[in-house]
Amino acid sequence: QVQLVESGGGLVQAGGSLRLSCLASGDSWNRYMLGWFRQAPGKEREFVATISRNGANTYYGDSVRGRFTISRDDAKNSGYLQMNGLKSEDTALYYCAARKTTYASIYYYADHDYNTWGQGTQVTVSS
Repeated sequence: QVQLVESGGGLVQAGGSLRLSCLASGDSWNRYMLGWFRQAPGKEREFVATISRNGANTYYGDSVRGRFTISRDDAKNSGYLQMNGLKSEDTALYYCAARKTTYASIYYYADHDYNTWGQGTQVTVSS
């Protein structure tokens, strides 16, 4: 199974941008779909974005659509979440997650469909 490590979180002012990275190791990254999730204190984990194994298909949560962009670079064993127009309600611990699949074009957006998770990176947006 692949192991995941997130980075790129931090403190940013409202309206600013951050780029999160998810570095994979231990298996062939191009066999996995990628998802980003977040969890704020006292709230349930929330789906943010997902990208298929081949990178052709993406899907976003309603609260981030149009502001966030998910991508991947299999040559670098990495996935990314570009976050623009950040709002205070985006403050959360952000996790990347992966699931191995034989299907190149599908994605999942439910957290229970992912079986490998990183440790999370904190994003704090000040208003």
